[in-house]
Amino acid sequence: MNASAYAQSSGQPLGAPKSFSRTLKAYVSLTKPRVVELLLVVTVPAMILAERALPSFWLVLATLIGGAMSAGSAGAFNCYIDRDMDRKMNRTKNRPLVTGEISDRNALIFSWVLGLISIVWLYFTTNWLAALFSALAIFFYVVVYTLLLKRYSEQNIIWGGIAGCFPVLIGWAAVTESVSWAPMVLFLIIFLWTPPHYWPLSMKYRDDYAAAGVPMLGVVRGRITVGLQIILYTWATVASSLLLIPVAGMGWVYSAVAVLAGALFIIEAHRLYGSAIRGQEGKPMKLFTGSITYLSVLFVAIAVDPLLPF
Repeated sequence: MNASAYAQSSGQPLGAPKSFSRTLKAYVSLTKPRVVELLLVVTVPAMILAERALPSFWLVLATLIGGAMSAGSAGAFNCYIDRDMDRKMNRTKNRPLVTGEISDRNALIFSWVLGLISIVWLYFTTNWLAALFSALAIFFYVVVYTLLLKRYSEQNIIWGGIAGCFPVLIGWAAVTESVSWAPMVLFLIIFLWTPPHYWPLSMKYRDDYAAAGVPMLGVVRGRITVGLQIILYTWATVASSLLLIPVAGMGWVYSAVAVLAGALFIIEAHRLYGSAIRGQEGKPMKLFTGSITYLSVLFVAIAVDPLLPF
């Protein structure tokens, strides 16, 4: 859909000036707000675990603002680089660079400015280490995942997913200005969780990714192979979540949640694999949404557990 078609479909006369709210909405969309929201969900629990109490409200707010800008910058860069593929996929055909709501030049400028501001903001409101992790998160998502892996390797999500692990390091560093084994376990949990979270989506939108020439595992491998890989990574994710118990001295609340939520996550992964073995499509989106619920519940437990008096 080009800019003219978008204007017609939205009821805007051709050549009419765009309203501020409409433009603002387009730029927010460029940052992939749902991804930003998910990343921020894991930041605050990491900060609470690092502090073993509620951190300063202003420190949390500053970290969330910086983290949101960092993730938003990475998302905007991704939309700019992948705009050619987005035009070929039904799932992404309404993104602002596809519709012409935002020009390529303005999107690129916005990406750079937002990323640089996020790094400077975290440096002055938190510390140098949190700012460094912010820069590394943008680098991994833009360069390692989007430019080097996404179009060329079925391993793209595995290693590109490292970018999504940095928010826990940013949160931990903002509190302690250091890194220890506990945040590395949090990093590992998200790293292992990313494939079983994203691969069901690639199964659902297999034709979309194939049309765009993206070698997601769900495109280049059969459902049985993908389902088996999902099971392996799901088990590894749950195992890593249990590793946090001795490493970070977690209590019974976190332990119980990690076991129960992990069991449900594993069961859903096995159901999808079972469907693949029977030659059925199964319900990949159920696992996709379930994986989000799993991570959210797990990190809520991470936040609550250190605050309990027992």
